Amino acid sequence: MVFDPRKPYNDLPLLPPGFDLETKAILRKTISAGRALAELKGLGDTIPNQALLVNSLIMQEAKSSSEIENILTTNDALFKAFTAKASRIDPATKEVLSCREALWKSFHDLKQKPVLSTNLFVSIVQTIKGNQIGIRRTPGTAIINAITGEVIYTPPGDEAVIRDKLKNLEEFINEDDSIDPLIKLGVIHYQFEAIHPFSDGNGRTGRIINILFLVLKDLLDLPVLYLSNFIIEHKNDYYRHIREVTEKDLWEQWILYMLEAIGDTADFTRERILAIRGLMSETMESARQDLPARVYSKELIELLFRQPYTKGQFLVDAGIAKRKTAAEYLRELEKIGILKSQKIGKEVLYLNVGLFDLLSR
Repeated sequence: MVFDPRKPYNDLPLLPPGFDLETKAILRKTISAGRALAELKGLGDTIPNQALLVNSLIMQEAKSSSEIENILTTNDALFKAFTAKASRIDPATKEVLSCREALWKSFHDLKQKPVLSTNLFVSIVQTIKGNQIGIRRTPGTAIINAITGEVIYTPPGDEAVIRDKLKNLEEFINEDDSIDPLIKLGVIHYQFEAIHPFSDGNGRTGRIINILFLVLKDLLDLPVLYLSNFIIEHKNDYYRHIREVTEKDLWEQWILYMLEAIGDTADFTRERILAIRGLMSETMESARQDLPARVYSKELIELLFRQPYTKGQFLVDAGIAKRKTAAEYLRELEKIGILKSQKIGKEVLYLNVGLFDLLSR
């Protein structure tokens, strides 16, 4: 059958693919990607404050994943909105925060029920979009080249067909088979994007599923591998390989691309965590030397690394200081250059300058 991008792809083949998923090239790449991922997982256990990884790295994934969909905001706007009690947040920043919430919520849902299911996919997209969006029921969805206006792909258009494909995807994901999970991840990601079950939010949902699958397979303890940055840097290759699977059944290059993304991102994330850990140690030493003895504590400095912005209430909630004393501690930290204050509405936020600069590189 000749593939026609203008017609709903109701004949999207079921999984597993009719392709050798264990070619020599794929197996070699799987070993190197697996090694990088294992090193990242091991490093996560050495971070004393897990909130550091959750709040900072998950937020970065949400931002990058949204950027792929042309939803753009800045690190500063994002972290301010996450910390402050702002009544007005611009739509792009709000949507990125929703993406972050979807990733974190689905991670906890998976811990409660370790199965990736259609119901979980729907929950993810509903959190991202902030509404009751569900499986597409009407045809007409098409992927269009924004420059030429050409239809490049039309996903399955019938709800029954979509649900049938999702059921097959669920079975493939959760089946205990001999396929290496990293190879399987590439297949899962392609299939979900090809099914394109929602009218919006498919890309972000699919990228969250990637991370959850690695957690499900115990390859990560925390959802801190954000592949979206790699996709942004190699966006043309990403879409080209997906199209070549659809049009030419070229699975090998697509899986190699995804394995490269996993290995590259694991190395990048590992280096970033090491840099944050090093910065935290330097900050502790600087604060220990320069702060008054009554102000300095290890717990205080660790709190500053939960996210780039902090405020007095965070110190109160952590039991570090009473409200008036908390404000004094933050001012002392600003005096020695670790923090920088900024008033947002009625609140004063304090930016961990070093951490923010590191995360913005």
